[in-house]
Formats: sequence, C-alpha cells, structure tokens
Amino acid sequence: MQWEELEEQYRIKQTACYIQNGECTVTWAWPRGVESVYVYSFPDGAEQAPDSLELKRLKLFTREEYKARSGYRERIEYLGVQGYRIFPCLMQGGKLSPLKQTDADNYARVSGGKAKIRYSIKYSQSWFSKYRSVRIQLFCEIPVSKEVLCYVKKEGSPPANKDDGIAYPFMSDFASGRHVLPEVEVAKNDYIRIFFTEGKAFGELYDLIPE
Repeated sequence: MQWEELEEQYRIKQTACYIQNGECTVTWAWPRGVESVYVYSFPDGAEQAPDSLELKRLKLFTREEYKARSGYRERIEYLGVQGYRIFPCLMQGGKLSPLKQTDADNYARVSGGKAKIRYSIKYSQSWFSKYRSVRIQLFCEIPVSKEVLCYVKKEGSPPANKDDGIAYPFMSDFASGRHVLPEVEVAKNDYIRIFFTEGKAFGELYDLIPE
C-alpha cells in the first residue's frame, strides 16, 4: 500500500463521534472528489504513524456506505477511550491510495466506558515490632501504565488524597489481571492508600475501587 501526501482539497474535516445504544457512530465531512476512506481505530495513546500501519488495521468505507448508514458504525467492544482517524483515499493508476492526514480535523475520540482497577491493602505486624508489613493487591480489567497510579503513605490516619502524605510511584506497568505486589514495610502508625497520579485525566478512563 502506497501512502501519498495530502492535498488541501482532499482534507477530511469535522470528524466527530457519539455513542448510542451500545454503538459508536463516527461522522465527518466528505471533500469533493473523495469517494472512499480508510477508518483506523485504536486505543487512546496507541496511535501509529500511517507509514507503519498494516492494511488489516484499516477498514475501507465508501461514501455510499456512509450515506446508507448515516456514518461509520461499530459496536462498543472496548473499555477506555478509543480514537478514530479517517484517511481520505484516491484512485491513482488503478490503485487506491490513502492520503497522510494526521491533524485534528480527521480525528475523533470516544469513551467506551471506564475500566475498573480494584485494589486491597492488608497490614500485618509482629506483637512488639515498631513496624508492620503492607501487602497491596491490584486487579486491572485492562493493561494499566505505571504512570497512572501511585501509593501514598501518611502517619496517623489514611491519606485523603494524593497530596495528603508522601507519594511513591510504581516501578512497572500492570498487565490485565490480578497482581500481588512485594510487601512494603512502614511504621506501625503509617497508613497507605492508592490514588491516580492525575485524578482528572485518569479518572475519565478508570474506576479505582477499594476492596
């Protein structure tokens, strides 16, 4: 597949998407002379450059199909934010060539629902020890980057938010599934809780649920 540079008159514009009844509909304004597009969907933050995309990652969609369906439609079968990029295509030399458009005009994103991150924190302590051990367990519905979460330690009572104590990063990403983390030793009056590193940004993508 040969990608061509974008000419201004073939630019896709006004790309948008919405969810209704478990289905995502993507719409855009068709430029004159463009009769088909490639639709590329991807998890938020995982977009690849056009030159590195395989044909199987792209869905060919014609103007006639768009008219018949009032947009590009697909069932919501993902969690978190999904991105959609619409590449205009031209027939050149008997072959369909997609054009490299990677701006805001041919891109839209939609949330397919928040992925759940469940966690539990358990303490254990020897009778006369000044310290106690903390065991953290996580369950992630989907893979979660280490930058999403942190744990916060506070003396005297559980921390109320990320800034209510000393925040510590996690050292590795989390695959989907259950994780039992190495024990952490703290003073006997210390408490630990888990928070998003950026509450507003990551709170749109995940539900953080204590067990």
